[in-house]
Amino acid sequence: MSWTKVLAEDALSTGTREVVKVGDRSILLLNQDGTIYAVNSKCPHLKLSLKNGKITSDGEIVCPWHKSSFNLTTGAAKDWTPWPPVVGQVMAMVSSAKPLEVFPVKIEEGSIWVEV
Repeated sequence: MSWTKVLAEDALSTGTREVVKVGDRSILLLNQDGTIYAVNSKCPHLKLSLKNGKITSDGEIVCPWHKSSFNLTTGAAKDWTPWPPVVGQVMAMVSSAKPLEVFPVKIEEGSIWVEV
């Protein structure tokens, strides 16, 4: 794993999100109250974009497609619902939750760096 400079620090103001590419990875950067998180930009289930996912007061991102939520710090899945409503609640009982991939972040020399 190595550190990659991905964005100028001032390009990601509080409350904003930006998707950046690092090699073949698409990484979602989020600035929540001054804390910057870097996560895989795709939901671990259907590989659909998380960019417009709701951020909860518990520090989780909710998939806009199937409503599973993931901890922004650990990637742990919560309220795992891998398929659409009704069917998803039943299938969640028989399928294991997949965590969201998270990446370490540092701010250095006015830039945001991600370890990939």
